[in-house]
Amino acid sequence: MAPEVAHEAAEFDYEELPETSTLAMHLVAGAAAGIMEHSVMYPVDIVKTRMQVLAPAGATAAYGGVTQALRTIWTTEGMRTLWRGVTSVVLGAGPAHAVYFATYEQTKKILTMDGQQQSALAAGAAGGAATVVSDALMNPFDVVKQRMQLANSTHRSILSCARTILQTEGLRAFYVSYPTTLVMSMPFQTIQFGCYDMFRRALNPTNSYSPVTHVAAGGMAGAVAALLTTPIDCCKTLLQTRGASTNQEVRAASSIAQAARIIFRHQGLSGFMRGARPRVIANMPATAISWTTYEYFKWVIARRESRSQA
Repeated sequence: MAPEVAHEAAEFDYEELPETSTLAMHLVAGAAAGIMEHSVMYPVDIVKTRMQVLAPAGATAAYGGVTQALRTIWTTEGMRTLWRGVTSVVLGAGPAHAVYFATYEQTKKILTMDGQQQSALAAGAAGGAATVVSDALMNPFDVVKQRMQLANSTHRSILSCARTILQTEGLRAFYVSYPTTLVMSMPFQTIQFGCYDMFRRALNPTNSYSPVTHVAAGGMAGAVAALLTTPIDCCKTLLQTRGASTNQEVRAASSIAQAARIIFRHQGLSGFMRGARPRVIANMPATAISWTTYEYFKWVIARRESRSQA
């Protein structure tokens, strides 16, 4: 086969990376995707966190919408506040997403043995398995990030924030929300990966490299997953920010069940959907960016491998 023909075939089959692809290739692609995903939409994530935090009794909602919230934070606290804590995300997202996508690729291969065509179910299951590993790395960074996102946060660096949490609440504070994070992330990632695979195949039956397809499929998958898992995210936020609360009941919460009871008692059923809009708004482009970045790296890797083998 001529080099040009081999090159075209590699581009067509880029979704299946060559057997010579190393774990490092998956790690680099995953790390780049994770950093891009979390940093670009960070200001909207701050709005989501503040909307979900349980307000003191008698307090009125601080923000009426995403745009109004961004404007209020910008004018009253300064533009830098919209990016406070982003360093924690970047430091955690790199290794967490590197492991995430590497685990996803390996698990997907195992679930589609004997050359069987990959299915949305296999992709979803692989995404769920990858979540268990990546969340273990990301959870402490996420706790620090949310503490720094609060309106009353006095921390100006992730080190000072992490040190304060460790000294006042102990090591357990970094992982008290881990079970809840898994309860949320498992269905989130399973839904996201399954929907992405389904949307991608529907929009691009030839399975060729198509950035437009990856953006559209990633955005739709992220929106669906974000909306359906918002109630669990509300419980996670309560547990991760409990140390900064003045409510003793919140400070004593240590499980998703306790968090759910507190939210229901203070805010009713509507409390479980607080922050849904900014969560969807943040996850649509973030997931689209993540998948597009990752698919691009896979395409580059496959093309480079095909050239070296030609």
